[in-house]
Amino acid sequence: MDVLVWAAIGALALAVALVAGLLLAPRRPQVDITRLDPTAQPAVRGWAAVPAGAGRLGDRVLRRLGRRAALVAVLERADVHWTPARLLVVTVSGTVAGNVVGGLLGGPLLAVALTPVVMLTVVAVLRVRTSRRRTAFDEQLDDTLRLLASSLRAGHSVLRAMEAVAHDAAAPTSDEFSRVLNEVRVGRDVVLALEEVGARMGSDDFAWVAQAVAVHREVGGNLAEVLDRVGTTVRDRSSLRRQARALSAEGRISAIVLLTLPVAAGAALQVAAPEYAGRLTSGGAGTAMLAAAALLMAVGALWVRRVVTVRF
Repeated sequence: MDVLVWAAIGALALAVALVAGLLLAPRRPQVDITRLDPTAQPAVRGWAAVPAGAGRLGDRVLRRLGRRAALVAVLERADVHWTPARLLVVTVSGTVAGNVVGGLLGGPLLAVALTPVVMLTVVAVLRVRTSRRRTAFDEQLDDTLRLLASSLRAGHSVLRAMEAVAHDAAAPTSDEFSRVLNEVRVGRDVVLALEEVGARMGSDDFAWVAQAVAVHREVGGNLAEVLDRVGTTVRDRSSLRRQARALSAEGRISAIVLLTLPVAAGAALQVAAPEYAGRLTSGGAGTAMLAAAALLMAVGALWVRRVVTVRF
């Protein structure tokens, strides 16, 4: 019986891997001759029709729910080059696979417990990527302002100075300035493009740069000197931010240890003495105790996060 169960699990894992490969593998688009008609849709045949159909279905669902634009913004902030429909299809497929595997391994309770794992993982990955990208942008802002000011002192225009930043700076600063230049070339106002960069990267410091450019366009003046002063303020704020993070590091590490230790201890006990640990989940009282413990840990995590988070 155990052999049959493990064989079924292996077959399910293989099927999930094949579906994921079909969804994620890049393919060269095949352009049909009917594309000469501007109103015709490209014909997709064979296995390629499965992810294409799933993507179209996901796109229709997102448009009907009105969440497509918000998801596009989230993917842009995280620098994930996926379409919203593709992310939805992969998330739903992973959720279904986790539900099925949990049901085979541990019954309905484990299936319900594993259902939100993929969704929470996707949200966590997007948030981590967004946070890292914003942190890198803030750390590069001082060098960016210096490069802009140097280019302006050399006699270049504002757009030429931005082009130098897009060419010489590191990512994500170079990516954002390249996007600003592309938008300006197609007719968008440079101040609006810069303000959108500040909003997308969540940088209040860069919003000052956009305001400085807007003031310079209205009343003129020495923009290089203004950018130098903004750079001095950014350096002071960065120094305070690093000092605050250093002072709150002990609290963050304590929160990680306190939240990880009960889970690790429970998993170790489940492996070492499953009969002993099983008594906690065999009755309603044990399940209620576990739920209360999880709720208290969640409240403690939110409390510690509010304590150790310093906002500028």
